Amino acid sequence: MRALLTLVHRYAGLATAAFLFVSGLTGAVISWDHELDDLLNPHLTQAHTAGAPQSALALARQVEARHPDIRVSFIPTHVAPGESLALGVSPRFDPAAKALTEPGYNQVFVDPVSGMELGRREWGAVWPITRETFVSFLYKLHYTLHIPSLWGTDRWGYWLMGGVAMIWMVDSFVGFYLTLPVRRRQANLAAAGGPGKSWWQRWRPAWKVRWRSGGSKLNFDLHRAFSLWTWGVLFVLAFTAFSLNLYSEIFYPVMKTFTQVTPTPFDTRPPADARHFVEPRVDSGEIARRAALEGRRRRWQEPVGSIYYAQEWGIYMVSMFQPGDDHGDGGIGPALLYYDGVDGRLLGQRQPWKGTAADVFVQAQFPLHSGRILGLPGRILISCMGLVVAMLSVTGVIIWWRKRASRAVAQQLRASQTSPLPPPA
Repeated sequence: MRALLTLVHRYAGLATAAFLFVSGLTGAVISWDHELDDLLNPHLTQAHTAGAPQSALALARQVEARHPDIRVSFIPTHVAPGESLALGVSPRFDPAAKALTEPGYNQVFVDPVSGMELGRREWGAVWPITRETFVSFLYKLHYTLHIPSLWGTDRWGYWLMGGVAMIWMVDSFVGFYLTLPVRRRQANLAAAGGPGKSWWQRWRPAWKVRWRSGGSKLNFDLHRAFSLWTWGVLFVLAFTAFSLNLYSEIFYPVMKTFTQVTPTPFDTRPPADARHFVEPRVDSGEIARRAALEGRRRRWQEPVGSIYYAQEWGIYMVSMFQPGDDHGDGGIGPALLYYDGVDGRLLGQRQPWKGTAADVFVQAQFPLHSGRILGLPGRILISCMGLVVAMLSVTGVIIWWRKRASRAVAQQLRASQTSPLPPPA
């Protein structure tokens, strides 16, 4: 059994090592995505015009008037002093061309006081990689590897990295098992002169790193000990990577089969194709007004923080949070209200830490994966864990390579010992 699991661990690790190395390094960086983006792109993220800011909804309408080929799909309703208004935009369907427009950008940055455009960019662009797109390039590389659309779907990258995460989950249990000491029969212990060391005494060295050993021993200890000390966090990262990448394909269908999960409107309404995107008949301003009234009726303390319109579903999603909490540090995210884009009726809600146990479990997936559930300490932990994942990938490959070389040498020695001697001269 142990020999079989050793083979499973070896080849599962080799199959996922390169992917986990990339994912680990990018994860260590994107834990600080907003801070790094602000540092690299102050010309986009900062605004210095003095005065009272205009309504974010009015600014969004101005952007749509200047660019009729796009729809402003994401609107933060308030920004901190000195910050720009970052609007998310989506292409519209062009009936003449019978295709989506290609604006070449999906974000517009606006000075909230003057209304002047500070810049535009394509979030997650593959090429060219500039300082404007660097952070988003890493972010999307982390979970899709930027694998392009093929055969009518852009989900290939999600499926690949979700599959890697599933292998990683299984392999984490296999690797843990292989660190356990081998059981010894009582007869063998008696023959050795007594009961010998206890089970824990034989397992304890697996938790230690022989820092001064160097070479193969240090590499092996780093791989085994760091895997043990961080096993729980590694498993959480693997599971949440699977649940986020394969949410609609596996995670949500399995969850609702075995437990009670409250579906969101996005789970119950199929998306439309580009030819049938839903044109909203109720504008974002009216939705914001209704959401504010609904929040007060429910006695929520948080105001409307942002409005997102998904034209594939015809659904508005309104996030409720205090100014400055837009990055969601701490907890499992803001309260959400969902509205129909055609008739404006309330479709559903999501309250953090409310609902069934399964609802809370679903809500916690991204906050757990990103560490934001614990605020700043959680982000520091996840950033460090990204480096650990990359290190484990490298040390695992080195262990395999050295054992492979050792086996090759041993085979050569056996071959030389069994080969017939040459006849005497």
